[in-house]
Amino acid sequence: MMKNIKIIKNPFLLFLPFLILYILIVFIFPTNGTFGDENRYLMFAHNLINGFYSPPPPAIDLGNGPGYSIILIPILKLHLPLICITILNAILYYLSVVFVFKSLKKVASHKLSLIISVFWAFYFNSYEYLPIIYTETFVVFLISLLIFTLLKVFNSNTGKKYFFLSGFLIGYIALTKPIFGYVLTVLLAGISFLWLINKDASNYKKSLVILLISLLTCSPYLIYNYHLTGRIFYWGSNGGNNLYWMTSPYEGENGSWIEYPITQIGQAKRIKGSDKIIEQLHKEDFEEIFKYKGVQQDDVYKKIAINNIESHPLKFLKNCFSNVGRILFNFPRAYELQKPGTLLRLPLNGIILVLALFCLIPTLINWRKILFPLRFLLFFVLVYLGGSILGSAETRMFTMIVPPLLVWIAFILNKTAKFSLRFGNKT
Repeated sequence: MMKNIKIIKNPFLLFLPFLILYILIVFIFPTNGTFGDENRYLMFAHNLINGFYSPPPPAIDLGNGPGYSIILIPILKLHLPLICITILNAILYYLSVVFVFKSLKKVASHKLSLIISVFWAFYFNSYEYLPIIYTETFVVFLISLLIFTLLKVFNSNTGKKYFFLSGFLIGYIALTKPIFGYVLTVLLAGISFLWLINKDASNYKKSLVILLISLLTCSPYLIYNYHLTGRIFYWGSNGGNNLYWMTSPYEGENGSWIEYPITQIGQAKRIKGSDKIIEQLHKEDFEEIFKYKGVQQDDVYKKIAINNIESHPLKFLKNCFSNVGRILFNFPRAYELQKPGTLLRLPLNGIILVLALFCLIPTLINWRKILFPLRFLLFFVLVYLGGSILGSAETRMFTMIVPPLLVWIAFILNKTAKFSLRFGNKT
């Protein structure tokens, strides 16, 4: 009996079966390091081992931040098999479940915390990233740990170590996914403004300290980028390509990212004959774009994208609406064959969407009664989602911010909803 109680109280033991499941997934679908963006993360890790990150101008390549590639260095340096990286993914996802549970326990009942943690543990939309060398699982872990540390920070009995850890985590998330660098920038501006106008400014002051630590964490990379590009707060060179496809003014295209130049792998995913349409519509743009490299190429992408928005603002808004569907359900996608697997995304994200919409009203009504770290996280999530909707997005971008949404939903449900799986007695 005592052993059972210890297992229930110790989340590391309680959720251990899920670690076994995640490791099995990794072994069933082993990586070879060549799928999608895997090669790019490995390339940047090898660059760091060799003492540099991006090639020199003009072929500057800042396609992603160095956060994940830094983590890969020990594995590559020791010449360990690539499956060690994906086993690390399995461990990190398991730890995300543990820290989500530990965070939920601070805002909701044990029963509700357990139900939502199991939901996250079985969130199979994340499973496809376990056996590949992508940043999503790593960022999920960082964000899950961030939720826990922020709840600690705003507890007056907690030591200062969580200030530094929270700030470091936000900074490292930005180093891993450049979009969070822009989120950090917006948060800094927003929190600074709220600190200046708010009478009870202690929580905003704490938040500002955390964000300044985040900025300090990112400063070596930003200084490096400034040295390469001469630009302040330059987070990455892939934003223009993303924005170009998002602003496509053509009917039949809805803002989803399209591979160009077209490869055989890309052809296999598309409707027959669509490659000729893509070539016809975009050849002129890319003839101009491919005259340049690095940062200059990114500028040309952005210039065309801005012109598209100015010329076709309603089409851009329509693409943004389609982007919401892609973020949640990976649909619609231009020119691509529809797959039955897309339906698997509907149940889990549909549940989250319905619960989030339900929780929105009590959140607005009781805004000042909501725990401050949850308000901070909501601000973090909303800025991130807002930025993601404006650029060509995919479901994996939603997956990363499911943990803070679940913790917020649990807090609201714990305050508002009373439910039971058993029928009451007849009267």
